Amino acid sequence: MTLHISRAISVARRLSLSCSNRGFHLSPRAMVIAIGDKIPSVDLFEDSPSNKVNIRDLTSQKKLIIFGVPGAFTPGCSKTHLPGYIEKAADFKRQGIDEIVCISVNDPFVMSAWGKDQGVEGKVRMLADTNAEFTKAIDVDMNLAVLGGTRSKRYSMIVDDGIVKEMNVEPDNTGLSCSLADHIKI
Repeated sequence: MTLHISRAISVARRLSLSCSNRGFHLSPRAMVIAIGDKIPSVDLFEDSPSNKVNIRDLTSQKKLIIFGVPGAFTPGCSKTHLPGYIEKAADFKRQGIDEIVCISVNDPFVMSAWGKDQGVEGKVRMLADTNAEFTKAIDVDMNLAVLGGTRSKRYSMIVDDGIVKEMNVEPDNTGLSCSLADHIKI
């Protein structure tokens, strides 16, 4: 009986994520990674296919901000989402953040080029989730035919030593409200 209660609490917690302290409910299908969950062990890529970065290893013994975007070089991502994290990088580091990571379902060459175009060096690491493995593992995947198929919902999270401490998923999946840098509470 205790196992069933524990499972019910876990499911309820996952279904009532908050976005900037405004509650919203996800569909029953959604099992988005939740506060208190461990980051899954998934290899992402930085700069080239030969440079694997395991996201669980990256978060070990560090405090990170991880945010996901639907696509590199897209207007909302390039004009608003990524620039906010670049601008606030120094503030976040003063507040104890070791690294800021941007993840998108793109290839590593595109992520690298986008990072150079946006001037992220020393501020935001650009990681490619080439097959959407991480995106699917935390259940923030969606089909965006206009961008070629499976992409990431817009989200942000704080991860401390591999454990999710804050999770914000845009209620409409692609909007620019709760996943922006201005809404991160450290």
